[in-house]
Amino acid sequence: MTHKEFLVLSTIATAPAPLTQRAVAAQAGMSVGSVNEAVSNLTEQGLVADRHITDEGLDALEPYRVKRAVLIAAGFGSRMVPITLNTPKPLVRVGGKRIIDTILDAVYAAGITEVYVVRGYLGEQFDQLLYKYPTIKLIDNPLYNEANNISSMVAAKDYLQSAYVFESDLLLRNPSLITRYQDRSNYLGIPMERSDDWCFEVKNGVIKDLGIGGEGGVWQMVGVSYWTPEDGKKLAEDIPATFAMPGGKERFWDEAPLKYFADKYKVYARECSLSDVTEIDSFRELEAIDPAYDC
Repeated sequence: MTHKEFLVLSTIATAPAPLTQRAVAAQAGMSVGSVNEAVSNLTEQGLVADRHITDEGLDALEPYRVKRAVLIAAGFGSRMVPITLNTPKPLVRVGGKRIIDTILDAVYAAGITEVYVVRGYLGEQFDQLLYKYPTIKLIDNPLYNEANNISSMVAAKDYLQSAYVFESDLLLRNPSLITRYQDRSNYLGIPMERSDDWCFEVKNGVIKDLGIGGEGGVWQMVGVSYWTPEDGKKLAEDIPATFAMPGGKERFWDEAPLKYFADKYKVYARECSLSDVTEIDSFRELEAIDPAYDC
């Protein structure tokens, strides 16, 4: 199955009602002509019939089903002081809703029920999540106070196959970005003319480098990624190997697949926009988003 055929088939499979080909094109981010060609091929293969996915089509998608989600939620959130003195940043409420809930709600809506939350700072407070999400499994990161987020991924290294990985301090405004099926490893990214944040260098849709800041068509990194079974298995080795390097404790986990072991991975950029995801970096930004904090 080609990537375009996958996009069309998975869009049809997850739609609440039959879609026109124009609607499929809009949701899949493809041209109508490409959708027409894909639908024709899928119909010939018996995977689609009369705008519906067939049983054979569902079977064909099964290897691409997302099986689990890992949420990194161990950090202190120093730039959000004073609110984080007593509350972990992912549990801070924005508009009455915990930041982490915007991710968890999207994950469960996509039918992903194997969910892991890696906790550290004020870790016991994450027990409250179990009231709303009783199937969550909590993983303790004992090194959160002496290492970067790579220590959280070392703790979760056995759960990265067919998995989304999230930074848990992201306010996810567009839950449709979290889909039931994925066919290749990817990161969400925002095309920008200029950014001072972490950025990808992207060529033909593939991430070629990772660095801080850039201009002239860079992609600003968003802390949401997906990893295929094959790449998740490699991450289970390469993340601990990066952690064990001199200075490895200070690394961000993303540097393992995108810098230190980049030759072993082919990771794609998946486009989103500034309106889809908001990272609240400071208490001042929190005040601007939620007037309840503007005292």
